[in-house]
Amino acid sequence: MSRSGSACELCGNNSNLEIYTIPPFEQTANRSILVCETCRDQLTGAKPLDANHWRCLNNSMWSTEPPVQIVVWRLLHSLRHEGWPQDLLDMLYLDDEVLALAKSGIDDGETETKPVHKDSNGNVLTDGDTIVLVKDLDVKGAGFTAKRGTAVRGIRLVEDNPGQIEGRINGQHIVILTQFVKKS
Repeated sequence: MSRSGSACELCGNNSNLEIYTIPPFEQTANRSILVCETCRDQLTGAKPLDANHWRCLNNSMWSTEPPVQIVVWRLLHSLRHEGWPQDLLDMLYLDDEVLALAKSGIDDGETETKPVHKDSNGNVLTDGDTIVLVKDLDVKGAGFTAKRGTAVRGIRLVEDNPGQIEGRINGQHIVILTQFVKKS
């Protein structure tokens, strides 16, 4: 209570406060934080994560207390697909030991399901690669044909679809099917 100033260490609310022990640790002062009912329900999974509620992490991420830093990092990590949490994660600095503790408690099963983008020859594509078109492609809505052999630099992968990438041809931002490109 004295460390938190009798307020939730995540959102600052001062009603219905409880001690939340960071999994998988045992309850000690340096592995627990004081949270409100709303934060506790979302942390424990009793209610789904509400990304708008967690915008408060913009302030609590600057806490000097390791248990708060661990919970903030884990929340930002789990919400990073929203966009704004990734920006906060990029700004957040944690000591190596605290970062290791934060990472130790998460199940990052996303690495298994992340789609792999491959070109027409089966080479794995990554963000920023340069590719070459292997076929003339009509660019719908732009009124031109992207010719075979055209180089596209600095591609971006379409996250949800391993068969598509994004790039610029003739100043137009377009989506290109991976079956019509080869990595150069």
